Amino acid sequence: MGIKKGYKQIEIGVIPEDWECASLGGLFKFKNGLNKGKEFFGYGTPIINYSDVYQKPEIRVEDILGKVYLSPKEIKLFEVQKGDVFFTRTSETPEEVGISSVVIEDVNNTVFSGFVLRARSLNEKLDLDYKKYCFSTQYIRNEIVSKCTFTTRALTNGKLLSKIQIPIPPLPEQQAIASALSDIDGLINLLVKLIDKKKNIKLGAMQELLTGKKRLEGFTGKWMEKNIGDLLNYEQPWKYVTSQLLPYNSSSIPVLTANKAFILGSTSETHNCYTNLPVIIFDDFTTDTKYVNFKFKIRSSAIKILTPRNDVSLKFISNLIQITPFTIIDHKRYYISEYQNITVKVPNYKEQTAIATTLSDMDSEIEALEQKLNKYKNIKQGMMQELLTGRIRLIEGAV
Repeated sequence: MGIKKGYKQIEIGVIPEDWECASLGGLFKFKNGLNKGKEFFGYGTPIINYSDVYQKPEIRVEDILGKVYLSPKEIKLFEVQKGDVFFTRTSETPEEVGISSVVIEDVNNTVFSGFVLRARSLNEKLDLDYKKYCFSTQYIRNEIVSKCTFTTRALTNGKLLSKIQIPIPPLPEQQAIASALSDIDGLINLLVKLIDKKKNIKLGAMQELLTGKKRLEGFTGKWMEKNIGDLLNYEQPWKYVTSQLLPYNSSSIPVLTANKAFILGSTSETHNCYTNLPVIIFDDFTTDTKYVNFKFKIRSSAIKILTPRNDVSLKFISNLIQITPFTIIDHKRYYISEYQNITVKVPNYKEQTAIATTLSDMDSEIEALEQKLNKYKNIKQGMMQELLTGRIRLIEGAV
């Protein structure tokens, strides 16, 4: 199949004829960030850290919360300016290396961490707002990930990033692309704020309903003191799984992994499924607790299984555990087996069920919003792939 009229074939693929292509080394000068002892952090000069870059594609003054004590010479050496692009330099996985974010406001006496790289523009070929998006196409992400090194941690540097080629539309088209993507970012940000608000409302309801400070209409009986061990059976997950590893298929039984807030795993191997349902899942690493009523596979021994004793609403107890304070026991882990004697107050089964239903209704509303958020994020990803490669043009008269 021939190349579509108005397009040209270059090393990185097919792009519009009026677009350029340049290496990151021809667009930016890269610099490593500073490293200081932990005693210097927590006060002094604002510093851009790894999390500031990783969390979102733009950095504003209000986002820079870290502080570090430096000399005037060090501040000058590692200064930050409006328009600087930062890339995550190192992480536990290659997929988290080279994530970018751009400073879109004037900043004063601000520096950057050694866990990120500063890319300072050598010319005016890239629009400020366009920088928020242009390093996130699948091609460029694949290039960054494939070129990083890995020993105990994944690592990239300015020399490796400098070799990566990116397409460059004319400035008016860059501005049109950035505007379109900023519009959907606005919708995403509004949804994120709404979800956070709904979660805070639910947390407030949990603190009142699960402690008896507020009672649902029609309930007046005294609550009983019980140990967690009186309410739940604690079971080791390996009692219900085999040592045989099975292929994971995303369309089949989901995988629950530890230390990731029970995100469905994408591992290629996992244990057999757990079928004695419903259960409560407890994560030793985070104390994250989840009521589960579907078949699942277990990847980690850090996940513990909790099943009900008589006259217990699992949904109620799952919520109750979430507001119960736990103390670290060993090696940054929380062992549910050590907490069987923790005393909690619980109402009768009927009130437990009513409270659980009220909180479940709130969860359903949050889940619906999160599904809508994921939909918008997927739309944005699709738009980026089309607009940042020139497959769809936003400038009148463009092919």
